[in-house]
Amino acid sequence: MIQGSFHSSLSTFTRSLNSKVIRVGLTTLLATLIALPTQAQTYLKGQHIEPAYEGWWENDDGTFSFIFGYHNENWEEELDVPIGENNYFEPGEPDRGQPTHFLPRRNRFTFEVVVPADWGDKELAWTVTSNGVTKTAYATLARDYIVDNVVIASETGSLGAGTSSPESRANVAPTLTVQGDRAGGQIIRRVRVGEPLLIESLVEDDGLPKPRGTSSRLAGLDPKLRLLTPPTQVTVGKTNGLFLSWNVYRGEGEVMFDPPQIKPWEDTRTSANSPWGALWTPPEVPADGMYRTNVTFTEPGTYTLWGRADDGGLFHDEYITVIVSE
Repeated sequence: MIQGSFHSSLSTFTRSLNSKVIRVGLTTLLATLIALPTQAQTYLKGQHIEPAYEGWWENDDGTFSFIFGYHNENWEEELDVPIGENNYFEPGEPDRGQPTHFLPRRNRFTFEVVVPADWGDKELAWTVTSNGVTKTAYATLARDYIVDNVVIASETGSLGAGTSSPESRANVAPTLTVQGDRAGGQIIRRVRVGEPLLIESLVEDDGLPKPRGTSSRLAGLDPKLRLLTPPTQVTVGKTNGLFLSWNVYRGEGEVMFDPPQIKPWEDTRTSANSPWGALWTPPEVPADGMYRTNVTFTEPGTYTLWGRADDGGLFHDEYITVIVSE
């Protein structure tokens, strides 16, 4: 009798405990589901820009380069912030070659600012005010901010976080050479509103890192299901493969590119035409290495176009000043 009573009491206790666990689990799950829209809230427009200090490297002449990027909190809105009280560096010259046209979302290793060899422990600050919010990035020569090729490949998602490989260490950045005349090292072009400007760009690369194929988890799925299956990763992931992308760096008028350009920013959405997007595959490389892009401007003004040749791990940039007349 005692043993039967014990088992009966134990069974009742177990059912009660399981019921409480289930209730607690359901409550926790419900709270999590309710919180998800807030935690994962994103915006198409109306948000601000976060300037970002990426790190530094030492140049062959003993000077140092501070590398900056930014995070535009918007998924669609491309913000224009002219050099001045809303977009400046200090101390020294407010214009250090930073962008005034900001593409959506996270843009890493966008530009560099060279400082003298005797910079020491001073601080260089980049301040941007957009949509009523002011943010500042501070650059120093702190040892934990040293950047090299492996750091770049890791931070942009070409490598797994904190990893490297013989291939990544052997990789050499592609070279981008815009064809045509240069004036004092600058590339300047003139064109009229509505008149296509042809940019011919030679891109040379060592073929590393080798393009990565579709993950084995997705390879066996029906293509329609793959489109609905987001990638699983603990950090940003990027598909390796050579591409060239031209975009507006400075200038406020609408600019159209033909063919449409691959996004150099971290658009992780499926089929986003971005190396960070699921199912993206590198485009075919021209046999002669020459990329041809037509650019059309809708408004007069002076523009800076930014070209980036990217092999997945490393990159090389070129800039073109375009003077657009009526």
